[in-house]
Amino acid sequence: MAANDMRSVATLLMILNFAMYVTLLGLGGWAMNRAINQGFSIGPGMELPPHFSPIYFPMGNAATGFFVTFALIAGVVGVASTISGFNFIRTWNMDDRSGAASAAVIAWTLTVLSMGFAWKEINLEGRNATLRTMEAFSIILSVTQFLYTVVLYG
Repeated sequence: MAANDMRSVATLLMILNFAMYVTLLGLGGWAMNRAINQGFSIGPGMELPPHFSPIYFPMGNAATGFFVTFALIAGVVGVASTISGFNFIRTWNMDDRSGAASAAVIAWTLTVLSMGFAWKEINLEGRNATLRTMEAFSIILSVTQFLYTVVLYG
């Protein structure tokens, strides 16, 4: 009976994490697209300024580029983790648990890294509503992905 309870909790967390990671990817894709379209451009025959950063975002603050980059990486790995977890939850075979659990741990560590940059971005201030939403999703995902990982190991 307890195994079925854990299975339903894992399913709920997996679906929640999948939806949140896809949303994080959509918001991160918007931010990356805007940075590419409205970022720094240089004409022919001109040199880069001495303090040029390749991770420059026209919106947000100094931490925005790092936050968006790692949020996109965490989102892709998180979606892959939920796909791996789906196979385990579908069969509930203990042979598949190690793959799903290890993918969940990797996704969680990348999400925690993204959350760290989110806290830095919050600390520096000066960001728009979309970035605030990304920060919130990253912080919430670090908790829900941790719970999902604990349930998979349980």
